Amino acid sequence: MTCASCVARVEKKLNRVPGARATVNLALETAHVELSDPGPDAPAPTVDALVAAVRSAGYDARRTGGTGTVPGEAPAADGHDDAGTHAGTHAGTHADAGHAAPAGTAQAPAVAQGAPAGPGAAPVHHGRHPDPGEHRRGPHDHGGIDGFSEDDTSAPVDARGTDLRRRLRVAAVLTVPVLVLSMVPATQFTGWQWVVAALALPVVTWAAWPFHKAAARAARHRASTMDTLVSIGVVAASAWSLWALLLGGAGELGMRMQPTLLPAASAGHGPAMPELYFEVAAVVTTFLLAGRYAEHRSRRRAGDALRSLLDLGAKDVALLVTGPDGRRREERVPVARLAVGDLFAVRPGEKVATDGVVVEGTSAVDTSLLTGEPVPVDVGPGDEVTGATVNTSGHLVVRAARVGEQTRLAQIGRLVARAQTGKAPVQRLADRVSAVFVPVVIVIALGTFAVWLATGGGLQAAFTAAVAVLIIACPCALGLATPTALLVGTGRGAQLGILIKGPEILEETRAVDTVVLDKTGTVTAGRMGLVDVVPLTGTERDEVLRLAGAVEARAEHPIARAVAEAAEALAPVPAGVGADGVAIGSDEVREFHAAAGGGVVGVVRAAHAGVGLARRVLVGRLGWLGEQGVDTTAAAEAVAAAEADGATAVVAAWDGAARGVLVLRDPVRPTSADAVRELRALGLRPVLLTGDNRGAALAAAREVGIAEDDVIAQVLPDQKVAVVERLQAGGARVAMVGDGVNDAAALATADLGLAMGTGTDVAIEAADLTLVRGDLAAAPQAVRLSRRTLRVIRQNLFWAFAYNVAAIPLAALGLLNPMIAGAAMAFSSVLVVANSLRLRRFA
Repeated sequence: MTCASCVARVEKKLNRVPGARATVNLALETAHVELSDPGPDAPAPTVDALVAAVRSAGYDARRTGGTGTVPGEAPAADGHDDAGTHAGTHAGTHADAGHAAPAGTAQAPAVAQGAPAGPGAAPVHHGRHPDPGEHRRGPHDHGGIDGFSEDDTSAPVDARGTDLRRRLRVAAVLTVPVLVLSMVPATQFTGWQWVVAALALPVVTWAAWPFHKAAARAARHRASTMDTLVSIGVVAASAWSLWALLLGGAGELGMRMQPTLLPAASAGHGPAMPELYFEVAAVVTTFLLAGRYAEHRSRRRAGDALRSLLDLGAKDVALLVTGPDGRRREERVPVARLAVGDLFAVRPGEKVATDGVVVEGTSAVDTSLLTGEPVPVDVGPGDEVTGATVNTSGHLVVRAARVGEQTRLAQIGRLVARAQTGKAPVQRLADRVSAVFVPVVIVIALGTFAVWLATGGGLQAAFTAAVAVLIIACPCALGLATPTALLVGTGRGAQLGILIKGPEILEETRAVDTVVLDKTGTVTAGRMGLVDVVPLTGTERDEVLRLAGAVEARAEHPIARAVAEAAEALAPVPAGVGADGVAIGSDEVREFHAAAGGGVVGVVRAAHAGVGLARRVLVGRLGWLGEQGVDTTAAAEAVAAAEADGATAVVAAWDGAARGVLVLRDPVRPTSADAVRELRALGLRPVLLTGDNRGAALAAAREVGIAEDDVIAQVLPDQKVAVVERLQAGGARVAMVGDGVNDAAALATADLGLAMGTGTDVAIEAADLTLVRGDLAAAPQAVRLSRRTLRVIRQNLFWAFAYNVAAIPLAALGLLNPMIAGAAMAFSSVLVVANSLRLRRFA
C-alpha cells in the first residue's frame, strides 16, 4: 500500500465481509480485523473470506498463527507453537483472544494457523498484489522477510529498501544531465534533445516502474491511488515530450528551449514550438523515489522500538534434564521447546528464558529492558522472574510458569501492536477525505486543463498546470499522519515501561481532569513492613520481636510475614544443629493455631534450653486478645496512638498479659510524592481511594501531598465503581490508577484506566494503559507521552490537509512547475514521518 486511498479501499472491502470490522494501518501495512457473529442468515466470517476481500482490492494477504479465534477453524494442537512468535521485519505478534495483532507482510497466500472455533479476531496482513505464478511458502514461514514484488513502493522491509535505493541511484545519475541540459540553454548543443530523451526514458520507465505497475493493478480493480496520480503525470509528461520530439518539431537540430518555472508565464503568447517535459518526468520520478526511500527508512526507525522489544527474549535455554541415573544435567535447547513446569538454569549474565519461579539460588535481576527501572531486583527461591530480564550475578534454577504467547513479553508485544493497528478519532476525518481524494484530484486536473484552454492560456500552459495538479496532490501524508506517530509513540512507551492499548486512549488523556489513586499497591508499596516495636513494662524490645516473630513465621497473613521477616533479620546466626535437627539458639513453636481475623497462638521454646523456658505466646488484634483472657490495659494507649497515625498495630502477649505492641505500616513508595506533584502540574486533581481506615488514608495522603478533602477511605471493593461514577456524575473526567482484582471494575468504569504492571492480569486487561514497572511515577509520564503523541498526530494531520489545500490551487493557477510540485509532494510525506520521529526523544 502506498497511500490513504489504499487504506480506505482495503478497509471498505474487509468491512463488507459479514461480521467483520477492520482497521487498516498504512505504516505497518496490516489489517486488524475483529470478528463477530454475523447473524443467523449470514455465513460465519472466515480467514479465506477476509483474504478474498483483500485480494479483490488488489492486494494479497496472509494470516500468521496466534491465539485469536476465527470461526470455522480447528483448535490449535497442544504443545509449542513452532510457527514463530512474530514476523521478523514487521515487528508484529500473534493475535490474542478477541483482538488481532499485526505481523509481517509477505507474498505467501493466506495461512490460517490453528485457533479455537468461535467469534474472535484474525490478523490479516496485506501489502502487495497477488501473482498466481509465485513460489508459495509453507505455513511455518515468517512473513515480512523476503518475497516482496516490486510493485509496492512503500512496504517497510529490507528488500523494499534495497530495490528503492537501486532505482533511486540510477534515476539520480541519469536525471542530473537531463535537468542541466533542459534548464540551462548554454549547455544545449546540437541534438541535445535526443540525448535528453535517451537519458530520460530509462528513468520514466524502469525507475518509475513501481508506480506504473501499482497504478495498473489498481485500475484493474476499478480503483485509484497516489500511484495513479504519479503514473498519469509521468506518462503524460513523457508522452507529450515524445510527441513534440517526433511530430511537433522539437526534434529539429539546433532547437533551443527557454524553460520557465511558472507555467502561467507562457500563457497567451500564441502558438509556439512545443516544449519538452522530459526533465519534468525524470525529476518528478527521482524526487518521489527519494521521498519514498526516506519515508521507508523513517518508518523502519519508527518501528525499531517494538522490534527491539520483541527481540529481547532469549534464543536458547539451559534445560535441566534428569538422566537415568537420577542426576540432573543441562541440555542447551531452543526456547520454543520449553514447557510449563520445566526447570532451566540461568547463569550470570544470561537472559531469563521465560516467565517462571526461582527454585534454587539467589541473584539480582536487571529488569530495565522491560520496565525501564535501572536498579536490579533481588530474587531468591519462591520469587517470580520475567522472561527477557538479565541475571546479573548468581546462578539460578527457575521453573517455567508461562511460555510462548502467555509470557509477559508476548503480552507487552500484543498490547503495543494492538495500539499501533488502531486509529485515533481524529484520523477518521482524514480517512473520509482519502476515500475520494484521488478521483477528486483527477477531476480537478481535467478541469484545470479545460479552464486554461477555454480562457486562451494555450495548450502547453494548460497541460503543464494539469500535470502539476496531478503530481503535487499527496494523500500519502494523510495516510501516514496517525500510524507513524502511533508507531513511534507506542514504541517509545514500551521502552519506558508504558503500554498504550489503543489510539483512542490518547484523546482521553487530554480530556481527564481527575485521577483516582488506589492507595495499597499504587501509592504505597502494597506490602506491610514493621516500623516500630513498643515494649511494655518488664519486657525488652528484642524479646517481644523474637517471640512474636517465632509464632508469626507459621502464619501466611501479610502482617505475619512482615513481623517474621523483621524477627529473622534480628535473630543471631545459629550455633549449629542439635541432635533433634533444630538449630541451636533458634525458637521451636508447637501447638500452633491461627484464628481467622483475630491472631495466632503457639507455644515457643528455645531449642535445647529446657522445658521451663516454654511460653504460650499470642499475637493479634487487641479485641481478640481480650477475648482470650489477656489483660490488654497496658497496650491500649500504644495501639490507639499507632492507629491514629494511620498505622496497623498488633499486640504480643504471654503469661496472661500484653507484653508489647508491634506497629506496621504499608510504606509509601519513594516516588509517589513526586508523581502526585507531576499529576497536579498536568492539570489533574489527585484523589486517594482506599479500603483502609481514614487514619491510615490521611497519613498516606499527607506524605504524598493530597488534600484531606480528596481522601475517600473505608471503601469496599464493590463500592469503588460507585465512587468513580459519583465523580463522573459531578462533571469530572476520571482517570483511575489501580493494581488489584478489586480495581478491575473501577478501571473499566473510569474514562481512563491505568494499571500497575505489578498488579493482577485482570486489572491489566481492564485498563487502558499499563505501567509495566509498577511505579506511580510512570503515571504522569504516561499521560505526558499520550498527550505528546496526540499533539504530533494533530500536527501531522494539519500539515497534510494544509499542504493539499494550499498546493493544489497554486498548481491549478499555473504557479508551480511540475518539478517543484514533485519535490513538494515527496517532502510532505517525509515531513510527516520526521515529525513523528521526534517522539523517540521523549523522556
